[in-house]
Amino acid sequence: MFDPNIKDFYERVGRLKEAHAKGYAFEGVGVLGRSYYRKPQRKNRLKLLVPLAFLLMAGFGLKGAIHYFVGAQTYENRVAEMQQGQGFDKLGAALMAPDRVTLWVSETLRKSLQKRG
Repeated sequence: MFDPNIKDFYERVGRLKEAHAKGYAFEGVGVLGRSYYRKPQRKNRLKLLVPLAFLLMAGFGLKGAIHYFVGAQTYENRVAEMQQGQGFDKLGAALMAPDRVTLWVSETLRKSLQKRG
């Protein structure tokens, strides 16, 4: 036996499923239901970028300070010694190699400390 309203029923169920997927709710008066539920918000990528940028600035600042206080020649000698090592020494040498930012921080420290003393 075929019910002529079955097609309408399944169309209605499909619309309800789509509405529920979007977060809409259908409930009776006085009933606690989905309207009290909020979908979890997507995490903001900016929350990850700010600490990462701070970590990078702190790393370059530390490298620049070390470069200034031990001197350019000593710093480069220590990096060269690390390059001769094995395993993580080579990784450390690659990370500690003087770059433009490190040299800029070192030069800025030199200029600012010369003005004071």
